[in-house]
Amino acid sequence: SWHGEVRYSSNYFETLYDFAVQLIDSGKAYVCSLSAEEAREYRGTLTEAGRNSPDRGRSVGDNLDLFARMRAGEFADGAYSVRAKIDMASPNMNMRDPVLYRIRHVTHHQTGDKWCIYPTYDYTHCISDAIEGITHSLCTLEFEDHRPLYDWILQDLEIEAIRAASVLANSPEKYVLPEQTEFAKLKLNYTMMGKRNLKTMVEEGVVSGWDDPRMPTIAGMRRRGFTPASIRNFCESVGVSRSEGVVDLGMLEHAIRDDLDKHAPRAMCVMNPLRVVIGNIAAGEIQQLDMASHPKDESLGRRSVPFTREIVIDRADFESDPPAGFKRLIPGGEVRLRGCYVIKCNEVVTDSDGEVIALHCSADLDTLGKKPEGRKVKGVIHWVSASEGKPVSIRLYDRLFTVENPESKQIEDYRSCLNPDSLIEIAGGLIEPAAITGEHQRFQFEREGYFCLDELDSSPDNPVFNRTITLRDSWAK
Repeated sequence: SWHGEVRYSSNYFETLYDFAVQLIDSGKAYVCSLSAEEAREYRGTLTEAGRNSPDRGRSVGDNLDLFARMRAGEFADGAYSVRAKIDMASPNMNMRDPVLYRIRHVTHHQTGDKWCIYPTYDYTHCISDAIEGITHSLCTLEFEDHRPLYDWILQDLEIEAIRAASVLANSPEKYVLPEQTEFAKLKLNYTMMGKRNLKTMVEEGVVSGWDDPRMPTIAGMRRRGFTPASIRNFCESVGVSRSEGVVDLGMLEHAIRDDLDKHAPRAMCVMNPLRVVIGNIAAGEIQQLDMASHPKDESLGRRSVPFTREIVIDRADFESDPPAGFKRLIPGGEVRLRGCYVIKCNEVVTDSDGEVIALHCSADLDTLGKKPEGRKVKGVIHWVSASEGKPVSIRLYDRLFTVENPESKQIEDYRSCLNPDSLIEIAGGLIEPAAITGEHQRFQFEREGYFCLDELDSSPDNPVFNRTITLRDSWAK
């Protein structure tokens, strides 16, 4: 399962401020008045040691006073910063008195205008991990040189204070400070992974947001219906390396299919309905058919599927002029309804343009759970009761890009390789009522693919299902 709730570093702004006060009070941090350009000059280079800020020797009392006034909004952006007091001659540039806080008079997307000073990523990262009870912070290789700062900040704070602020405050015997470790970034083909590029797509409206089901973000994956187990299985299959490489997206999709095939209950959903009237079923009659929710997992139970005189089938399952090898419904032909009877098409109803609008059929009432006598019926199609089925909207998601490396420098505009079919929206479908009871969120829609309920956009009157993955790899060469 997905563990815990979504957390933001802004949840800890007050705690981060208190810890910064602690660092200043212990002489481990100070308020600096150097501008960004001046601080860059004082920092030195890879071959030249940096120089101490003129404010490095400021008294603790003055530093605490200035920091409080920074928070109160007395100073303009860039007037002051809070810096760690480490070593301006360190060979690691990240340890040359790095900035911990900056003044920025901007509205924050979580806290509004409450704050005008904001902590830096390096300062926030380690303390947030410590508060959340993280034991190992897994980062990509570009953060390797930041690890000494990660450790320095935690080691120079009082562990009792960190533990008291953490989710394990009531279980001190379980608490340990987090450690950072690094590995190579996992890249997927047909996928943009760079945060700047993803941000551009969000800002330009290419996707609906960071949680768009086509985005390679945890929020996007959850909304699309990826399972925690499938992501873990994928990560285990590709392993951990310190050498960068590109992994075939098909490996992730295989892990998702494999997990959903084992655990997703089955349901029937007709996305492009064609009305079928079964003449030898009485009007108003409702037969409740008992079907397994999963062909191999009895623990998922059984479901009741209503069968009525009028049903709908998918338009793709009927052909007036069938090609060779077509095994579904044709004029005068028979097909089995999934978990139900064998039906025969007796009449095709068309409109003035020749478009098929309905089929009149008859059911062999002796074929419920049995083979028809004296003949073979090869085709099996899914269906939904026209009167008992529930309206549903469907979103068919696919890969966002048509090229393997959309971040290639040879591509001038990433929009030129967007997949125009990465999202197809379908309205007017019907789904069996058992699928919208709320008991399950993910399903295999029989013969269609794996889908999950979109909790953000669904309503009681219009459930919306996102396609997680197709039944088979449609991109395989």
